[in-house]
Amino acid sequence: MRAAIGLAMILCVLTPMVWVSAQEIWDVAAQEEVNREFNRPELIEKGRYLAVAGDCRACHTRTDGPPFAGGRPMTIPVLGTIYSSNITPDVNSGIGGWSLKEFDRALRRGIGKGGRNLYPAMPYEAYARITDDDIAALYAYFMFGVEPVHENPPANTVRKALSASWPLKVWNYLFAPDEPFEPNPQQSDEWNRGAYLVQGLTHCGTCHTPRGIALQQKAYDETDKGFLSGGPVLDGWQAYNITPHPVSGIGQWSAEQLTQYLKTGHVNRLAQAGGPMAEAVENSFAKMTDSDIAAMVTYLRSIRPINSGGRYPRQQLGSAATDVIIKRGNSLAVDRSPKLRSDGARLYLGLCASCHGVDGTGSRDGYYPSLLHNSTVGATSDHNLRQAILQGVSRTVDGEEKMMPGFARELGEQDLKNLLGYLRRQFATPSESGAAAKN
Repeated sequence: MRAAIGLAMILCVLTPMVWVSAQEIWDVAAQEEVNREFNRPELIEKGRYLAVAGDCRACHTRTDGPPFAGGRPMTIPVLGTIYSSNITPDVNSGIGGWSLKEFDRALRRGIGKGGRNLYPAMPYEAYARITDDDIAALYAYFMFGVEPVHENPPANTVRKALSASWPLKVWNYLFAPDEPFEPNPQQSDEWNRGAYLVQGLTHCGTCHTPRGIALQQKAYDETDKGFLSGGPVLDGWQAYNITPHPVSGIGQWSAEQLTQYLKTGHVNRLAQAGGPMAEAVENSFAKMTDSDIAAMVTYLRSIRPINSGGRYPRQQLGSAATDVIIKRGNSLAVDRSPKLRSDGARLYLGLCASCHGVDGTGSRDGYYPSLLHNSTVGATSDHNLRQAILQGVSRTVDGEEKMMPGFARELGEQDLKNLLGYLRRQFATPSESGAAAKN
């Protein structure tokens, strides 16, 4: 009897283990049987580079999570919170059992396995431009170049009234393009490569182009009005006008400055990438070839300049601060009223001056950015400046980390308002010399 009971207990323990092992073997076998002809090193490597250009990792990897296993939350205005999907080759929770046709339909049409419509948080409107050859390379990489992760992302929290799938079919019919990129024979090979990357893989328009009432992207290439003229506020961050307009856009940036920004996220006394743009630089642009970055710069500098408002270029505003100097070294008792004790200048001196300098000019080498002639501080809206103060900035390029701590715990809403007000008055208004030059 004891032996029988012991044997039964052993079987109870071993059976789940055997089942799990068998399941893993079946999963691997199933994944290997899916289009084995794509398991070629050169095709996988091409797909790896294309996935870098497409910045797939940023959206499909949660903080401190395994690569491409999904689970990153994305808050969409009106709709709710969408969690990115697992795109590792795991058969059960990822895309390991997908055919090339199913992979293609998801990327370029927004239709997932089984015919379900994907939310346009995944930029399939831009990926519609990707060529057949590049789709095949991406498929090869995700099937045979990525480690499978058995992990299911959380369920989306979408408003019940907007959870039906049929409105997405209508939305796709009305707004989503479905033609691959066609080179312009009147332009150079470099221009066409840049257009292909900007419109498609790097999906710049997803963030940098205005949205309509149905949250549709209003323009998809340089022939459409409004393309890359600035996007909506998403998760607190706003993508700026990147057309070559001299005031509203980047028309006064040199090709060298734009190249440096894309490759490093930093141009001294001009711009520093934070938030989603810092992620794009870190995960994508910094790892792309010089020739592809040059092609993107060529294209961006050639498209139609669009005036989206503003009298002065955002990177030419501000004057060095002098009013905080008299507060330096004085005790709070000097500022007798509570209002003065928490005024913007005092907050700047306590939180910002140690890095950005008492006068706001930063360090000479630009490691600590100047706040005057700063395209984030000088922007028409304060969305990105607010997020930089609250969340901080972090990006690592070529092993070198650039970071600024966030102050969400230190600043109440009124203090934040006071600090923003001071920064905008001091560093986002025309200096006398700048106004004279304008006139």
